[in-house]
Amino acid sequence: MKDRREFLKTSCRALSMAALATQMRHFGLINALAQDKETDNASGGNYKALVCVFLAGGNDSNNTVIPNYDAGYGQYAAARQSQGLAIARSSLLSISPASLSGQTYGFHPSMTDLHTLWGQNKLAVVCNVGTLMQTLTRAQYQSGAARPMQLFSHTNQVEQFKTAISNYSSPTGWGGRLSDRTANQNGGAAIPMISQLSSGANVFAVGNNSTPLIVAPAPTPLNQLLTLNGFGTATDDFARRTAMNNIRQADLNYTLTQAASTLTQQAINVSQQLSSDPALTVTFPNTSLGNQLQQVAKLMKFRSQLNMSRQVFYVQLGGFDTHGNQLTNHASLWTQVSQALKAFYDETVAQGISADVTTFTMSDFNRTLNPSGSGSGVGTDHAWGGHHLVLGGSVLGGNFYGRPTANGTIFPTLVNAGPDDAETRGRLIPSVSVEQYAATLARWFGLSQNDIPLVFPNINSFSGSDLGFMV
Repeated sequence: MKDRREFLKTSCRALSMAALATQMRHFGLINALAQDKETDNASGGNYKALVCVFLAGGNDSNNTVIPNYDAGYGQYAAARQSQGLAIARSSLLSISPASLSGQTYGFHPSMTDLHTLWGQNKLAVVCNVGTLMQTLTRAQYQSGAARPMQLFSHTNQVEQFKTAISNYSSPTGWGGRLSDRTANQNGGAAIPMISQLSSGANVFAVGNNSTPLIVAPAPTPLNQLLTLNGFGTATDDFARRTAMNNIRQADLNYTLTQAASTLTQQAINVSQQLSSDPALTVTFPNTSLGNQLQQVAKLMKFRSQLNMSRQVFYVQLGGFDTHGNQLTNHASLWTQVSQALKAFYDETVAQGISADVTTFTMSDFNRTLNPSGSGSGVGTDHAWGGHHLVLGGSVLGGNFYGRPTANGTIFPTLVNAGPDDAETRGRLIPSVSVEQYAATLARWFGLSQNDIPLVFPNINSFSGSDLGFMV
């Protein structure tokens, strides 16, 4: 047994498969091996992928989607203009959502590429989304009704967006649990259903039985992500591979040994399949988000070789914690997001899968309507409900979606201490829960109606789990 352990240590070092090896930290894999696999070979049919774009730090969606009709812009300007945070009405990229008939809105002026996609009906806005335990009014909130744990805290609100659980800390995320419940649609896949392009711990991608494949973004070539070292064509390389293959067949009656052998085989399979760096049709911007989405697009080109029917991807862009210098920083960030998302969508069109890929944003929370500071250094503080973007060929784009706010429409009233403000600084109370937003995406992905409460345990606290923005 000692010889076996020493050999495995040496072999694992030779494999250099850090991305897959990191998965061993999560013992959900062992649970998976112990479970009945009678549905493992089921076919999912057509390909579908979800791409989560996390805007880390808390995106100020009040300056992302802005009322552009007289009364609405007047309220917005009254809350922000005196301190220098209001965006000039003349610079807004005008949009007219059918769900708010007669009211025009505007995107941030840096969102020119996304504005193009809106015009093509490929982009939708989901209004006033946030973490919730139950539907809340201003009066209920102020009387002490249940609200998410550690509200307005980055760490807790990030976790709750990723887990879709607001009343306790969960070790699993909704992306991971979605993968657990749809694993039978990915039978025979060579890699995990979830791939993560950002480094570090990420509960979104962890399920009871699911763990992510962690890969580096471009410009790292795809065929250098998961390379096998020490297993070439020389005599000693061939002997090493043969010995490793033989020894991995021993002691499989032990669960942990079986898990290690299975994981090693996954690594070998991936290395063999990702043997080239595919060319893409579209040129991606050389930015943090652009490079992450470029690598996602390359992985998608291998979907057939990897036998993938369903995939979930997680990418992240930081910098949205704009307590100061927001106007300059926010403009730069949204230029990057807009260009990267447009390039990615165009590449899905080139690959013939634009209707099979849905990209969506999440963030810690919105930011206060009332600014912090003034002048060139003006910024905002932590808030609550905010707007999110959904993009793809199966998105019913060119429209706003959500649930009614206090004013009877799906877009909240932008007034400090107004009917949708939890307090006095424009911390808007969400009218759409993370569960409702995520469940709409998950249903399109292939999650059955019966499994929705298993992935989103608090979903029945809200009215309706389909917001209607997907075909």
